[in-house]
Amino acid sequence: MKSYDVDGTSLFLALYKDVSNSKELLNLMHAGTLEPEVAFLNASLIPDVFPLLAAAQKTLIAKSRDSLTTRTLHSELVFNYSGSKHITESLKRCGISETTTYVLAAQFASPDEMKAVDKLIDGKEIDLEELATGANNAQIQKILPSQHFKISGLELGISTLADAITCRIAARDAL
Repeated sequence: MKSYDVDGTSLFLALYKDVSNSKELLNLMHAGTLEPEVAFLNASLIPDVFPLLAAAQKTLIAKSRDSLTTRTLHSELVFNYSGSKHITESLKRCGISETTTYVLAAQFASPDEMKAVDKLIDGKEIDLEELATGANNAQIQKILPSQHFKISGLELGISTLADAITCRIAARDAL
């Protein structure tokens, strides 16, 4: 678990592999009974922490303006990471599915609440630095660019995938 300061608010991130209860976690989220509230993202679609921090910043700005697009702060984080303007599509594409085994848990909370999240997940917590090696760049470029980010090969020749995604997240509302 690692903590990041995002505009004065702590964002805790924990990366898990071999998660075996994604279906249960998804059912709890859909029923609105997930305690504590947390964002579960498909970690194979996240090449670096930086784009997620940009999405977290947008989420906190929306909260401060009382203009969340989704129902909860944590679903807003997944929505903002996705790059799409369609809530359901965003949550399906970048959130977890019933078969997701590589999960990034993100929570705006305290270390104690994040420890409670650790108890929810049946999987092995691994170092957050493994995001770069665990990301499926082919899947990111296949799924995300064609539908949301539209990252060209030319752009990847002068930028990283994480930087290109971050630019899309930051500029989404202006485009």
